[in-house]
Amino acid sequence: MRRIEALRQLVELTEERPLVVTCAATSRELASVADRDNHLYLLDSMGLAGSVTTGLAMAVEDSPVEKVIGIEGDGSLLMNPNVLPTGGFTAPRALLLVLLDNRSYGSTAGLPTYTDRIDLGAMAEASGWTTGRATDPETLRTEFTRLLGTPGPAFLHVRIEPGNASDIPKLLADPVALTHRFQTWLTAKIS
Repeated sequence: MRRIEALRQLVELTEERPLVVTCAATSRELASVADRDNHLYLLDSMGLAGSVTTGLAMAVEDSPVEKVIGIEGDGSLLMNPNVLPTGGFTAPRALLLVLLDNRSYGSTAGLPTYTDRIDLGAMAEASGWTTGRATDPETLRTEFTRLLGTPGPAFLHVRIEPGNASDIPKLLADPVALTHRFQTWLTAKIS
């Protein structure tokens, strides 16, 4: 399964949920599938999707928001692996992090990451996360739905093929405007 195929599945499953998205190709591809007010694109913020998702999950603890969903890449998570023990320790019930693991840095000529030999799903599990795994659209949907019903922290490790979708336009929106749009959407959701 390619990243864009995984993102198409996730778009269908997250229409009414806060969605924090890692930078670069993942943000661009998601915006090309569906650009919604509930999407917070972390442009030029590699390594922070898990931290922002964890913080938001903690912030909505006593609200009607069931889950805050984060979409992270393996290269980005490897820049900030501390999010795994932090999420496991703080254990916000609304935390669900989806890792799209293509074993490469997709935005830098496909240079390899360490995930051929380091299992980030096992690291999440060892840190106290409930973990699921997927390699195809059906399992992704099944495991995502299962983890939605599990008190967080929850981690879905999705192995995908390396490579970016072709002919995807740059996401050149103002990060401040994107943040304001998301903040307005989330405020209405928790009010």
